[in-house]
Amino acid sequence: MTQQQALTGMRVIDLTQVLAGPYCTMVLGDMGADVIKVEKAAGGDDTRKMGPYINEESYMYMMVNRNKRGMCLDLKAPEGLEAFKQLVKTADVLIENYRPGVTKKLGIDYDTLKALNPGLIYCSISGYGQTGPYSQKGGYDIMAQGLTGFMDMTGEKNGKPVKMGIAINDIAAAQTAIQSIMASYIHRLKTGEGQYIDVSLVDSGLAWTVWEAAAYFGKGEVATRNGTAHRVSAPYQGYRTKDGSILIGAGNQKLWEKFCLEVANKPEWLEEARYETNSKRNDHVEELENDIEQVLTQETSEHWLRLLEQSGIPCGPIYSYDQTLADPHIEAREMVQQLEHPVAGTLKTLGFPAKFSETPGQLRKAAPLLGQHNEELLAELGYTPDQVSKLQQKNVFLTRTV
Repeated sequence: MTQQQALTGMRVIDLTQVLAGPYCTMVLGDMGADVIKVEKAAGGDDTRKMGPYINEESYMYMMVNRNKRGMCLDLKAPEGLEAFKQLVKTADVLIENYRPGVTKKLGIDYDTLKALNPGLIYCSISGYGQTGPYSQKGGYDIMAQGLTGFMDMTGEKNGKPVKMGIAINDIAAAQTAIQSIMASYIHRLKTGEGQYIDVSLVDSGLAWTVWEAAAYFGKGEVATRNGTAHRVSAPYQGYRTKDGSILIGAGNQKLWEKFCLEVANKPEWLEEARYETNSKRNDHVEELENDIEQVLTQETSEHWLRLLEQSGIPCGPIYSYDQTLADPHIEAREMVQQLEHPVAGTLKTLGFPAKFSETPGQLRKAAPLLGQHNEELLAELGYTPDQVSKLQQKNVFLTRTV
């Protein structure tokens, strides 16, 4: 592709590891930003130690670190810290996920770096945020799922609390950081001012619980585990069929009537007082589920999905992940793509989800090897080959070559 990208010209320093921060910077890189991932000298990003591996390169690491250049600096060494500060002077954005207080000890906190680069947008991502009684606690996604109530409201009605299948709070924090950075970048374009952004996994996930908050603030209702059932609409959930399960979303009166008449062939349900309105159907959701499944278990998923689609009722399969990636719609939307990695070879990866007409997201390069671009970036900062060689001799940075 030759199109200009939306964030071409933005330089981002990525001091993060594992998922929330790297996902944030990956998206910025997909949109054209020059993302420089600075990894710790002691082995780099922790996901480099997580399998599966291809030619000793972690697939976990490669999935979330594409479109970045890589440095590996010892920030505790004076020469490493100095090189990092020179890099900061050229940056628009810096993102870090150290525990609160650590950046101050390292000399890379916002106040210190702002003195070097007043327009710097500095974003901290942590489990609980930089303030509050839990700020010093280590916080991973699973703890955030517990604190936000996600686990208590996920799972079957009479079952145990269940962790969501993906790291939802990590991704929520990444998305919150992305939108906050973009808003700050617009502000800087208007005023020249940088600013500090404090993002937490807990705050970011909790902000997504808008319907659950409405139910609680409005009538004191605490969100509970409902399996696949919706909190206010019915039928709107997964139902068993003869050979599996499908999803049906007949969440308004018109769709409910079409479902009864054109799909289930149960006109008598329209005369049932307990199913008369959406509110009443939701009050009797377990009885409704039982009645619907008595019908659906007589035929296959394919049979019912065909009838539902013909009737214009929203519906769909419940896939395993391999089925998802093989679906022709996913392929048509280019959500599975390939990248060439210098060590791992041809890799399959996920595509960029938003489809821009003029500034499309692009998968330009695979994730960097540890410290792959040290010499290149130091040269851009004005270091001579002799200076780079001396730094290398002092183990100020590590470089892995092919």
